[in-house]
Amino acid sequence: MPENNLFHLAFPVDDLQKAREFYGGVLECEEGRSSECWINFNLYGHQIVTHLAESGAGVKASNNVDADHVPVPHFGIVLPMAEWKALADRLKAKGVEFVIEPKIRFEGEIGEQATMFFLDPSGNALEFKGFADLSTVFAK
Repeated sequence: MPENNLFHLAFPVDDLQKAREFYGGVLECEEGRSSECWINFNLYGHQIVTHLAESGAGVKASNNVDADHVPVPHFGIVLPMAEWKALADRLKAKGVEFVIEPKIRFEGEIGEQATMFFLDPSGNALEFKGFADLSTVFAK
């Protein structure tokens, strides 16, 4: 995929002000356009849009992945390892409660990655992954 392609994700939240505080304040995403029923954010160069929907947000299930119960659905981003570590440290300092604490998954195997999961105020699960070498993201 060319590097200039951007990812777009629209998802439900039950309180736009809490979403603004979380995505803008905690995750430090730049806010873009907005209305009374949605807010557009820049998440590491990708567009995420929080849409006001009083039902429909949150975790629906979980799957077992490397001994963790991974929340489903979830979304997030893959970062170079140094950026992932900086984000994990910043989130810990801000008191973010993790569903899955920052850790290394598949250690020593193909696909080794750092991962962390946490919820936004509406209960949407986010996963941030870190790779020492981004060219191995899809390695088998």
